[in-house]
Amino acid sequence: MREPLVLIPGLLLTDDFWREQIARLSDAAQCISPRCHYDQDNFGDMARLILAEVPDRFALCGLSMGGYVAQEIMRQAPQRVTRIALMDTSSRADTPEQTERRSALIRLSQIGRFKGVTPQLLPLLLHPDNQTNKILVDRIMAMAEAIGRDGFIRQQTAIINRPDGRPDLKTYKVPALVLCGRQDALTPLELHDEMASLIPNAVQVVLEHCGHLPPMELPDETAAALRQWLAA
Repeated sequence: MREPLVLIPGLLLTDDFWREQIARLSDAAQCISPRCHYDQDNFGDMARLILAEVPDRFALCGLSMGGYVAQEIMRQAPQRVTRIALMDTSSRADTPEQTERRSALIRLSQIGRFKGVTPQLLPLLLHPDNQTNKILVDRIMAMAEAIGRDGFIRQQTAIINRPDGRPDLKTYKVPALVLCGRQDALTPLELHDEMASLIPNAVQVVLEHCGHLPPMELPDETAAALRQWLAA
């Protein structure tokens, strides 16, 4: 019997983000990437909708914004989660500077200047070696276009209003994986060091020559880490 594995993508990413992981892990887990939360502007509602759709018990993996959703699911229904993987994310609330940058992007989008993931943003998402990978870049831009301006505004609004989750991490009682790319420019390694130090018995994995999107940038290495976590 394969364990259900709920996979939640990040900002401006769709379920297509998990394509390589689903292909590599479907023999070991029943992979589920929900879409029901895309229309929400807060993590409380996102978590409730996902919880209403997925099986009673499940493994949970979230990347970046998906990691914020995963942490909210752990706040709402920890008894339903069998194990948790947090990838290229943070447990901290936004700083005032981060909130102002997000608010400025929202304002630009509201006056019709939403351009999805632009070439200027790619250095924040991908390792330098991957920024000229046309297949990878085209997929990222297509996902951003699918989420669109209104979806982007909703997601940024949710991120701005997220709580500081660090006190909650200490209460986790399930096998936990904290994974990130060594060169993640958006959520740097030290944030993952902090999460791994707070979660009891967490396993930390750092992937070399990798940016903010390990499941796409290093699919084999990411799948190997997830497979080991699923077997824990």
